Amino acid sequence: MVNSFEIRLPDDWHLHVRDGATMKDVVGHTGSQFGRAIIMPNLKPPVTDAQGALQYKQRIQHALVGQPAFEPLMTLYLTDRTTPEMILEAHAKGAAYAAKLYPAGATTNSDSGVTNIAAMDDVFAALADTGMLLLLHGEVTDSAIDIFDREAAFLETILPAIIRRHPTLRIVFEHITTEMAVDFVEAAAPNVGATITAHHLLANRNHMLAGGIRPHFYCLPILKRDSDRIALLRAATSRNPKFFLGTDSAPHAIEDKESACGCAGSYTAAQAMALYATAFEEADALSNLEAFASLHGPEFYGLPINTDRLVIERKAQIIPDRYTFGPSAVRPFFAGTSLQWTTHRA
Repeated sequence: MVNSFEIRLPDDWHLHVRDGATMKDVVGHTGSQFGRAIIMPNLKPPVTDAQGALQYKQRIQHALVGQPAFEPLMTLYLTDRTTPEMILEAHAKGAAYAAKLYPAGATTNSDSGVTNIAAMDDVFAALADTGMLLLLHGEVTDSAIDIFDREAAFLETILPAIIRRHPTLRIVFEHITTEMAVDFVEAAAPNVGATITAHHLLANRNHMLAGGIRPHFYCLPILKRDSDRIALLRAATSRNPKFFLGTDSAPHAIEDKESACGCAGSYTAAQAMALYATAFEEADALSNLEAFASLHGPEFYGLPINTDRLVIERKAQIIPDRYTFGPSAVRPFFAGTSLQWTTHRA
């Protein structure tokens, strides 16, 4: 039995840290375990241009003064009003590494998202020309499509067309949730990758719905069948460089989750690497965790691998019931349960 091991410092390729006082309370949880993170731009108002991205980066860095070195990697929020010139400016100023496409209404703070993806070809071409990545929330928003089938519909109708029209564009299909998505990414060209969350590796829709509704398991894309979870675990532990770590950790105040219309999102940042270690141990694949967490993401983004290291040791911890979140609190994923792993920077 492995009791302690080290990996090169991992990165989180999909992270929500919010803004203001709430951001200051949670961003350090990521900085304690990761060297870098792709920061989601779905604030209110969203981060849509170079100036907004640079200003948001400064606020994150200010919140981390005195803490371990951590680099926020910024993104732009695509809207119907995004132009190729906005992409070119962000690239020229080093303001963003990627652009995030939310189909309008797909998830938290996505109301300003894209309403007609087919009309975005000039923007996608600019991304390809600059080498910036396109990050996709891969779901359709048609109310006639069952919520459990929206990722599959996106794979059938939208993503193949984007790939066909832009064969050199690097695309990250974020937070995949189905066996179908795993199969699609495995069969796609090398410029198509995917992130996988810890909560989709450890939970299925029974955790959310069986025996009562548990709002802290509610996320988008929504948890699927256990057969899908097992397919994701197989992909994450396979050493296939197309799959890499992206927590999609998304903090919400407890009262916003535990309400008549609760927000989508699971907060995993504080225990992220311990949660991933738990999933990889289930698959008897701890030796493959470094590749998934620390190597594949930088390789796909064309960035250097971190030289610092993270220690992962078998030491039980009880996940706290809550963390301070501005004037309120956020409840972490699996709150009150025991994990057999803890982590710290070497």
